[in-house]
Amino acid sequence: MTKRVLITGSSRGIGKAIAIKLAENGFNIALHFHSNHSAAEEVKQTLTHLGVNVSLLQFDIGDRAAVKQAIETDIAEHGAYYGVILNAGINRDTAFPAMTENEWDSVIHTNLDGFYNVIHPTVMPMVQARKGGRIITLASVSGIAGNRGQVNYSASKAGIIGATKALSLELAKRKITVNCIAPGLIETDMVSDFPTDLVNQMVPMKRMGKPNEIAGLANFLLSDDAAYITRQVISVNGGMI
Repeated sequence: MTKRVLITGSSRGIGKAIAIKLAENGFNIALHFHSNHSAAEEVKQTLTHLGVNVSLLQFDIGDRAAVKQAIETDIAEHGAYYGVILNAGINRDTAFPAMTENEWDSVIHTNLDGFYNVIHPTVMPMVQARKGGRIITLASVSGIAGNRGQVNYSASKAGIIGATKALSLELAKRKITVNCIAPGLIETDMVSDFPTDLVNQMVPMKRMGKPNEIAGLANFLLSDDAAYITRQVISVNGGMI
């Protein structure tokens, strides 16, 4: 049976690149999007042309009830996921003294609560399927080293790293690996206006990474060759840290 993977935030950027890479390697995809239905449909068509089955899921990862309902409905119809990739997230960058309550709460609520909201309803079906599995979270260089103007974002991503490491211990005996990818500056909408001179200062390789360079790692972590890799935070950042 073809393995199926849920990827949050997969209508664009890193999530889209991961979805295409996995489809190229034969995984069926549960394609999640928040609001851009047309973009999600375009990605779905691309994946379908690659010969895999695709289901579309729409929800805000911060809305626990909506996430639970969408995921449980999808699992009831198509079966448990073999893999879950927690990619969706937001940033609201500003210096901490000027940071509003909403800028703090929205980032923590979306990014960190999203870990529970998305992964919790997928775990027991994965365990009960008794076929092992893969869980991959997306953190950030900011969650490891911190970053100016990103106290909220750094806190949420550091929390994801801690949660990932703890969950890996609980699921290891079930042959379910739990790892974290921590990207640096990747060519996505989130950093579209990032000055080139700052990239050159911050990144030893003097360039941003490409979404495909994250997707390749995600594909490897989902493979049989990665069955003994768990509890790891793997940075993809051109040497930033």
